[in-house]
Parts: sequence; C-alpha cells; structure tokens
Amino acid sequence: MVKISQARAKMLYGVLLIALLSCAAFLIAELPFVKKLSFSPLIVGILLGMVYANTWRKRLPESWVPGIQFSAKQLLRLGIILYGFRLTIANIMEVGWSALAVDAVIVVGTIFLGVLFGRMLKMDRDTALLTSVGSSICGAAAVLGADATIKPQPYKTAVAVSTVVIFGTISMFLYPVLYRNGWLGLEPQQMGLYTGATLHEVAHVVGAGNAMGAEIQDTATIVKMIRVIMLVPVLLVMAFTVRPKEETAVAQTQPQGRKGKIAIPWFAFIFLVVIGFNSLNWLPSACIGYINSFDTFLLTMAMTALGTETSFDKFKKAGPRPFLLAFLLYIWLFFGGYALTRYLAPLI
Repeated sequence: MVKISQARAKMLYGVLLIALLSCAAFLIAELPFVKKLSFSPLIVGILLGMVYANTWRKRLPESWVPGIQFSAKQLLRLGIILYGFRLTIANIMEVGWSALAVDAVIVVGTIFLGVLFGRMLKMDRDTALLTSVGSSICGAAAVLGADATIKPQPYKTAVAVSTVVIFGTISMFLYPVLYRNGWLGLEPQQMGLYTGATLHEVAHVVGAGNAMGAEIQDTATIVKMIRVIMLVPVLLVMAFTVRPKEETAVAQTQPQGRKGKIAIPWFAFIFLVVIGFNSLNWLPSACIGYINSFDTFLLTMAMTALGTETSFDKFKKAGPRPFLLAFLLYIWLFFGGYALTRYLAPLI
C-alpha cells in the first residue's frame, strides 16, 4: 500500500512539472510580441516542453514519466471534451450550406492527399496521418485528437504539430497582405470563408481575421468552428480503419478470424454531446468562460507534455519528409481552397 502511494506521489510530481511549465506558457503567451504572432498557450507550451526535452530532460527521474504521460493522454481527452463548450449548433446555421460544403471538401481532400503524398514520399504512416489531420481540421487540437486515437510515438505528434504551426503562421501573415492589396479578388464574406476553411489553427484564423476586419473575422471564426466539429467523424473513421501498430502486431499473433479491439474514441461522442448541451444555453456566459479557460489550460498541459518527450535527435530521425508533406498540403489548401471559395460556394 505504501509502495502504491509513493508511486502515485511520484506520478503527481510529473503532472505538477507539466502544470508549472504550462503556467509559464500562459505568461509568455501574454507578452506583446508573442501576441502579435498569435501564438496560443498551446503552441508556447509545446515549445517550452521541447526546450526542456533538449536541456534538463535527462535529469528527470524516471518515476515522473507516468505523470507526464497522464498529462499527454488522459488530460488530453478531457480537454477535447470541454472544447465543445466553445461551439453551438447555431454556429453551423449562421454561415449556411456553402461553408459546410467547402469545409467538407477541404477536410476530406486534405486527408486523402496527405495519405497519398505520404505514401509517395515513403513516410511513416502515423506521421503522415497526423500531419494530414492537423492540416485539414484544426491544427494542434486535431493532431492531439488523432494522437489519442492511433496512439503514435510522442515525437511524431510533436513533429506534426510543428508543421501545422509553421505553415499556419505563414498564412496568418500572408492572407491580410493579399486581401488588402486586392490580389485575391474576394468579397469580405468570401474572404472570411476562405480564411476559416484553409488556415490551420484557430489562433491563426482569429489573428488573420482580426487583421482584415470584424466582418471577415466573424465569418472566418464560424467556418473554422465547423471544421473543428468535423473532428468527430474523422476520429471515428480513423478508429475503425487505422489500428495502432502495437495492436496490429498483437493481432498478427492471434488465431485467424480473431480480431483485436477497435479503439473507439468515446471522448469524441462526449464532445458532440457537449456541443448539443452548450447549444441549449443553460449555463451563464461567465461559467462558460471559466470552462473555456480551464480547457485551454488542460490542452496546454497536453501539448507541453508532448514537447517534453521530443528532442532534436527525434526530429532528425523524422527527417525533412514531414515538412515536405506539410508544404504540399499547404499548396493544396491555398489554391484548392481559393478555387472552392471562388467557384463552388456561390453555386450552393
């Protein structure tokens, strides 16, 4: 009994370490120059975790590692569930069927192309899939959701997050420049649709939309939230079609005809239920605000925990291919998303 208590106490040390780094991430995210970059605490958290991984990580007692893994897995699931309090069913109705159609094509097309390009580049399956999901839906949050479903090695998740952050940040600065100079030829409503349907992170959409005006920001945010909702069906499809590699190895040793268990992301169902509950407006806005703040902290802890498991040696191991894949998907999002916004959306 004493041994169990000591083990739990040491696990708690790992959780507290991640919580401390997450608090630092929130403070850094409030700095003026960081705000200008629209880097959320989630992004700052994974960067802090990576700094720790490449400096003092080797000094960390091994008994703390379970606490870090708890933050990266269990707290992640809770964070995604609570993310539903940011959305309502009305968000979908406000922008109409055209936004839903464009988002659907973007999500399906990006994942399909990502898997295809990943095979052409002879990439690791998990890294290619994580990068594709992150680019198609909602950046880091989508990568985290896919991580909880397919259970890859932590460094692969961090690599995927890094790619979506890099290219999403490029678009966040590029889109306002293109719009202000009239090079895209899009009306404010169209630009909001284009921004929300193609930028990677929610923070990137907010940052770019804010730089282009309130009308564009509002439309872009709603369109982006529709993409976030699409995380649920994507995770469900992944759960039934993509089996974690360790489970595949076990299944190969089982008698023919006996199948392994499918890792159903139940947290995705609860996430959808939370959206429905939030649409009822039973909770006061102040309460929702506290929940969203707590949720951001949980997701920041998950990102930070992933960062502490990621060293530069592992990035070298991943090689340049994940970034090449992210670049190819970026080209598709930029030009494909523009074509869909300009020509498909008006027809619906």
